[in-house]
Amino acid sequence: MSDAVRRIADAVLYEGYLLWPYRRSALKNQRRWTFGGVHPRGHSRAHPDDRWLMRTECLLKDGVDVDVRVRFLHVVRRRVHDGERFVDELVVDGERLLAWDEAVEREVGPGAIAIPAGEQADGPFVRSWDALQGSIAVRSEPVADGVNRITVEVANTTSFAGDREDALRRTFCSTHAILRTEDGEFVSLADPPEALRDAAAACRNEGAWPVLVEDGRTVLAAPIILEDFPEIAPESPGDLFDGGEIDELLTLNVLSLTDEEKAEMAATDPRAREILERSEALTGEQLLRLHGAVRRS
Repeated sequence: MSDAVRRIADAVLYEGYLLWPYRRSALKNQRRWTFGGVHPRGHSRAHPDDRWLMRTECLLKDGVDVDVRVRFLHVVRRRVHDGERFVDELVVDGERLLAWDEAVEREVGPGAIAIPAGEQADGPFVRSWDALQGSIAVRSEPVADGVNRITVEVANTTSFAGDREDALRRTFCSTHAILRTEDGEFVSLADPPEALRDAAAACRNEGAWPVLVEDGRTVLAAPIILEDFPEIAPESPGDLFDGGEIDELLTLNVLSLTDEEKAEMAATDPRAREILERSEALTGEQLLRLHGAVRRS
């Protein structure tokens, strides 16, 4: 995967991970993991809007071999131990430590998904994650002369019994697929050639929408609606986890926080701390670049 494709895929992966005002106490950050979830099948039976299967289909012209990688976030529970028991928060050497749900990136290929449960201690922090089971199936079938329909299905078969929070810890969060070919080219489903419009319209996509990226030999099937060949603005200094906002607004909001609010932001999540430090380090020229740009095609 090229750096350009990875940057776009990472923006999709962390969309909604943590939202302004980037603090644990904000209500919106207490109901997270809302984009691209592939939930345990047992949970989906009771909550059919939370799908357990993600399906994407696209058209490949003049090619046979396709490399498929599926990426998602795995919720990691971060607890704080004071030496005797688990607590909600703790101050150690003047640093505030908070209990919180982080995430680890997972990337898998076709076949069975079998990620074991685990736990890791790091000083007063104890991080743990639940086991995940599922599968990734890839199929190819001809639909026209020299054109195949590629189907990718991501299923979550993790055993489950519990409430929504339990389900989220067993969910493939922010799931998306990256398809790459070296001996053909993918067809745009948004603007297919006239001869392939019916075949493009027949493609079934559930929970993801495939778009062309980079050179047309790569497809990103994302849970967020994108256009073909999406780009990240070169003026953007880094991810803010909210593609529906603009960098300038969010950055100025971060800079306007009180010292107490900034301290909670830094303690909430390492990625929130990174946003805070990056925002405070921006120069006046860099801030001005966020105000707008004129691009000529």
